[in-house]
Amino acid sequence: MGLAIPIETSARHIHMCRSDFEALFGTGAELTYKADLSQPGQFVAQERLTIQGPKGSFENVAILGPFRKETQLEISMTDSRKLGIPGVIRQSGDTAGSPGCTLIGPNGSLTIDHGVIVAKRHIHMTPVQAIQMNVKDNDEVFVIMESFERSLIYADVIVRVSPDYALAMHVDTDEANAFANDNHPTGVILKLFGGRTYNLQKWAEELQNGIHRL
Repeated sequence: MGLAIPIETSARHIHMCRSDFEALFGTGAELTYKADLSQPGQFVAQERLTIQGPKGSFENVAILGPFRKETQLEISMTDSRKLGIPGVIRQSGDTAGSPGCTLIGPNGSLTIDHGVIVAKRHIHMTPVQAIQMNVKDNDEVFVIMESFERSLIYADVIVRVSPDYALAMHVDTDEANAFANDNHPTGVILKLFGGRTYNLQKWAEELQNGIHRL
């Protein structure tokens, strides 16, 4: 039986580099711890900011700590439409060529020319858990979950392996709304076509053409 993976909803949030944070909150300003997140060492800060796009904005956007090397805003596809910027699906840290936006804090505003992404759905796990589930870092897998008669199979799920991680799958608010949310949703990795969506599409085409494989 597959290992049950907790599925967590990751609402819009921002990771900030120190220089950008100080530009918005004042020289020497520090992130103020508010609450732990599921990943060890990660926390949500008390500070919040406003993000502005060509068409709209969001206020009170959560800032996650600790500081990172580069500022990165993670939103959903629905958020991108409200802001009026392209929804670019990327892994965390892969921000080259992504759109930017304006960040507004108590000490002024700052426009970033890239760094706004729709995070590719992913699973955090430890090396031991990766061995248990027969996967490795950067594998793409399917995850099947069940919730109130609205079972789903998530495709294109990236495996992220590190001894610093805790087991959890992260989806954005759009993806979470696709199933009837319960308090503790879980999923299991489904061994199907090596995790490649292309092969799933090819299989569907074969079925439509009357080709049935065992």
